[in-house]
Amino acid sequence: MAIVTIFMVLNSNAMDKKPLKTGRFNIEKDLLLVQFDCKTDVDDLHTVAALVTLLSDSIFSKIKYHAVAGAYGIQEGLYVQPNPLFQLAFGDNWTDAHENLESAVEKVKMIIKTTLANRGDIWIAEAGQSDFTGRLIKAIQSDLPDISFSQRIHVVQHSDWNEKVTFPESLEFVKKNADYHKIPDGNAVGNGTPGFRSPEYTQWKRKISNPKLTEIWQLANDL
Repeated sequence: MAIVTIFMVLNSNAMDKKPLKTGRFNIEKDLLLVQFDCKTDVDDLHTVAALVTLLSDSIFSKIKYHAVAGAYGIQEGLYVQPNPLFQLAFGDNWTDAHENLESAVEKVKMIIKTTLANRGDIWIAEAGQSDFTGRLIKAIQSDLPDISFSQRIHVVQHSDWNEKVTFPESLEFVKKNADYHKIPDGNAVGNGTPGFRSPEYTQWKRKISNPKLTEIWQLANDL
């Protein structure tokens, strides 16, 4: 599950009370941009619920984040409509790239530029493909040609399949123009990850007591 990607980003330094080191997530300045493809991937809905659960913890509650739906590549299959879940989970702090791609790029670009202007880095957790990331970087490069993107924009990808269904040109561009990290796939076991993959995940019912989180998890499963 793509939540492994998100946790790998957040867990790098977020629990360290000392000043954060260069190249690690800075909870005071950096932006977490979580991009979901939601195209054939029903596990993305679990990931939305898991992300909100993480962010509800006092350790991570001050993190600046933004979510994107519909950040998919060239894969075939149906789009899993996540809008009710995103609205419940994130309020207005998300962007719909499926409905209007160009408008979504422009909206997220402005959020990124604000973070960069405040000396923060961008951490993109790709719960999907790199096509939207590539469009974002190209758009920002046009506005901010002097930014060192390989030092300021960090991309974390967890899936071989995601890479295969990204436009090859887009994947190559992102790898060359960002700080690109490929981590073990949490959809599989035996690679150092917990291997989170269960179509009927129900353990949340025993672990979650917050009514809002319960509602989010239930909607994620219903969808």
